Amino acid sequence: MIYYVLDHGAVGDGLHNDTSGIQAAVDACHNAGGGRVVLSKDHIFRSGTIILKSNVDFHIEEGATLLASDIINDFNAFSDIDHSTQEISVPTYENCDYQGCPSLFFLYAKDETNITVSGKGIIDGNEEIFYGTITPYHIDGSFYPRVPLMFFEHIDNLTIKDVTLQRSAFWTIHPIGCSNINISNIVINNNLKLANCDGIDPDHCKNVTISNCNITSADDCIVFKNTNYGSAYGACENITVNNCKLISTSAAIKIGTESEDDFRNILIRNCIINKSNRGISLQLRDSGNIENIHFENINIDCRLFSQQHWWGDGEPIAITAVKRNKTTKIGHIRNVSFDNISCVSENGILIYGDSSKNISDVSIKGLKMKIVEKAGEKRNSKDLRPCEETPTVPAKPSCFYSCNTERITVDSFELDINNDLAELFKPYVVTHDCSITDMNLKMKGGEE
Repeated sequence: MIYYVLDHGAVGDGLHNDTSGIQAAVDACHNAGGGRVVLSKDHIFRSGTIILKSNVDFHIEEGATLLASDIINDFNAFSDIDHSTQEISVPTYENCDYQGCPSLFFLYAKDETNITVSGKGIIDGNEEIFYGTITPYHIDGSFYPRVPLMFFEHIDNLTIKDVTLQRSAFWTIHPIGCSNINISNIVINNNLKLANCDGIDPDHCKNVTISNCNITSADDCIVFKNTNYGSAYGACENITVNNCKLISTSAAIKIGTESEDDFRNILIRNCIINKSNRGISLQLRDSGNIENIHFENINIDCRLFSQQHWWGDGEPIAITAVKRNKTTKIGHIRNVSFDNISCVSENGILIYGDSSKNISDVSIKGLKMKIVEKAGEKRNSKDLRPCEETPTVPAKPSCFYSCNTERITVDSFELDINNDLAELFKPYVVTHDCSITDMNLKMKGGEE
């Protein structure tokens, strides 16, 4: 059965609040056993919180837009807090600790099965109503956390396909404790200045496939989480990412920083990363572990961008495992492999563990790296944020930097660096308290 929201009281003129009409169509579809709820083409449906339910395909036709309301409290479906008066006191690049569950929602579902969001239409998060401090390179939110475009908790069989998601004010797709997720052929187009508007954030999720997606976002494009809120759901595991194009003001692909449980059995391949502050970032800050992770056939183009506001120093790969604060019980990173990685970047690879040498068994094969000058920012430290004790470590730039690690294998490392930068980056390989084997370095520029 097909349920048109226009038949249930929605107007679709972009002016009226259509929340009740859209929700009535969803409820009717669910109560009848399931079907498709349609937002018709050539209409703009302005709405607050929509609660999706089992066996509903929420379908936005090509030429239709679901637009977030202009009134912040229209997303306040489960509390009576007046969020329009909230403010943040510390910029989120200094403190963005997050337990994992917001109090405001746009598209929402919990404890359901067989939910689909589909169609070639647009879902628009109306980001401007959440703006706080604005600078030339960074826009902070007026409060934190803000409204995720989609928040789905404990859903079995979740499909998101073909839609365009844009102007999200916070994490765009946040599934938490979900299983059997398929996200394919979507476009996410967020503001590269707006903090915390991640692309896809699977959190304590299992059996996930993300494929053929085109994502532009700040902070991270695809980032796996294990937040404190979702601890009952266990590890984030059995995940495949394939054939995605990514642009980020932070890390295009990231694991962490929220890492209260384990990440394991993750395969990421055939992806293109452009214009990102970091390409691939593994950031362990809590008691969970990161293991059995494989990257292959990744092309990375990085640039160093506004160091104060955005974490990272233009590294194509950054693997860090340091305590979030003094009381943290830190986990480990191990059994991570990279095959056939090509990168053009302003900085080299960073691998940095704590004094227990909690990063081990990292294998890199077939690495091609070209070091270039782009933004002209200083490269005189290693960025370990978020980290209460030592957020940055003074260090001159290098092409490969490893500290407090064990059994790092690098086989076939081809480095291209011109003479203008060669002296700045010497020595090309820097190690402290670590063991590296098979550093088969070949030069295309500079001197070996």
